[in-house]
Amino acid sequence: MFTTPFTEAFGIEHPIVCGGMTAVGTADLISAVANAGALGFLTALTQPTPEALVKEIARCRDLTDKPFGVNLTILPTIQPVPYGDYRDAIIDSGITIVETAGGNPAPHLPSFKAAGVKVIHKAVSVRHAVKAEQLGVDAVSIDGFECAGHPGEDDVPGLVLIPAAARALSIPIIASGGIATGAGLVAALALGASAVNMGTRFMATTEAPIHHNVKQQIVDNTERDTVLVFREFHNSARVVRNSVSEEIATLSREPGATFDDIAHLASGARGREQVYANGDVEGGMWWAGQAQGLIHDIDSCEAVVDSILTEAQHLVTRVLPEQLRR
Repeated sequence: MFTTPFTEAFGIEHPIVCGGMTAVGTADLISAVANAGALGFLTALTQPTPEALVKEIARCRDLTDKPFGVNLTILPTIQPVPYGDYRDAIIDSGITIVETAGGNPAPHLPSFKAAGVKVIHKAVSVRHAVKAEQLGVDAVSIDGFECAGHPGEDDVPGLVLIPAAARALSIPIIASGGIATGAGLVAALALGASAVNMGTRFMATTEAPIHHNVKQQIVDNTERDTVLVFREFHNSARVVRNSVSEEIATLSREPGATFDDIAHLASGARGREQVYANGDVEGGMWWAGQAQGLIHDIDSCEAVVDSILTEAQHLVTRVLPEQLRR
């Protein structure tokens, strides 16, 4: 229905991506995304060991015969992460598409390139996207300020960031942040992107491996129900507005505050166990973007992708031509 430089280069049916989401990007969700004709990414570090990742890749292959990838997020951690071993597990498992995020992917690119793996790097600014292209990545996923996760410190929304990146890059661009509808897809393509990335929208699907209460909260929330945390520590993150994230934001503004003062509240394990597993949406900090305000139902990945494509096709073939004639 929509053929773009991204779908052609990566062999994907539709220009829709479900990027890596820690604790959410498992075979249950990613196989369903792939079966819907989109591109999904298992999150490598959701698995406790490289050996567990190999098993999760195999499980995903049992559930789909369509392409999918693996996300490798490179971040500073208290406990060292064997990134090289995860990288080797990805390559040895025959994965052909990888999404890198966080730190500089340069140390891993030679191995991925030697194995014929295409690399998409997530960036939050044009300058970082340009650097990634210079390093040799095959595509860039550019995150606008609306996105869940870490939007950077520049506060540039997608309406400006996407065309700015498109002007500066020659490789395919995936637009990310604030996208959950067919109109968002059409807008992103018009701004110069070759595909869209959706995280929050895919969290509110029947196949997402999180508690129903979390999915329903995303549906119930509006575009105003997010909070920026960690800004004082120069590591801004957009998360869902709840009592925990509000407390984190308040404590962080105290004079002399350090991350240690809010670490117990921001614990990833707390969010995974209390929120995603047990369904206590006030039990910890958890992630979603401003696209919450555009999500009004919980449906299957297939239905979500179909509805986005149907709406986009309707806009392109009927609504926009009619408006232009007025």
